[in-house]
Amino acid sequence: MTDAKQQLIDFILAEAVFHGDFTLSSGTKASYYVDLRKVSLDHRVAPLIGQVMLDLIAGVPRVRAIGGMTMGADPVAAAILHQGVARGLAYDAFVVRKEPKDHGRGKQVEGPDLSGQRVVVIEDTSTTGGSPLAAIDALLKVGAEIAAVAVVVDRNTGARERIEAAGYPYFAAIGLADLGLGA
Repeated sequence: MTDAKQQLIDFILAEAVFHGDFTLSSGTKASYYVDLRKVSLDHRVAPLIGQVMLDLIAGVPRVRAIGGMTMGADPVAAAILHQGVARGLAYDAFVVRKEPKDHGRGKQVEGPDLSGQRVVVIEDTSTTGGSPLAAIDALLKVGAEIAAVAVVVDRNTGARERIEAAGYPYFAAIGLADLGLGA
């Protein structure tokens, strides 16, 4: 395990894992909640997220851009973009809205032109895989090629299986075992 990954795990455990009764976006009940925005928007932690995620996707060839559904993916994509520049990499970022805008250019995918470009769909915490799959639907409409899905924390509740069944490689930087949490 890299030093950056261990530091990231330590920050998540200290500041982003909450215990209690929670309802997840999937409607599932849980006894803990991983609120990655508590750390992904923190100046101390965002660089670590970028480093860990860059290491995670390093083997995915010819990636042009990274991003996913707003809001969870946005700070993760920005962290990857900035840490990528520090490593001499040229990843752009994109944002996928839940619905196309009803004004301006009416876009659902914001950022660079992704037609014919290989992209990695990013997620902060994945439960069912619904958000990455929704992002993929929007990206396919603009002609992007999906290279992979990469998440910071995987809850081990079916996201991997659902995304791989749809035909996409799935990578997770941190699992529940890393955080000492049960499924």
